[in-house]
Amino acid sequence: MNKARVKLRSTNPEKVDSVAADVIETAEKYNADVAGPIPLPTETLTIPTLRSPDGEGKNTWEQWQMRVHKRIVDVSDSERALRQIMRVHVPEGVNIEVEIIE
Repeated sequence: MNKARVKLRSTNPEKVDSVAADVIETAEKYNADVAGPIPLPTETLTIPTLRSPDGEGKNTWEQWQMRVHKRIVDVSDSERALRQIMRVHVPEGVNIEVEIIE
């Protein structure tokens, strides 16, 4: 049986959770089986930068971090549910990817 895997990514965990809740609510409205949201490990991107770019003074570094929060929601392959999931409002800053898995 086929199923759709919805992958969500964002730097804001509240936005990811709200979109995941909307996807689950929409899928359950059309009687599709839902598994998730499954939280994946948070991806941490660290960028070290030199505080004084001209080289004068102490060699002190700052570290900037960006955390990417990820969730997966599996939905049974119900055509009506998938069409409605495609219409879910996705706020700016949230990436959504839907793929069909056999």
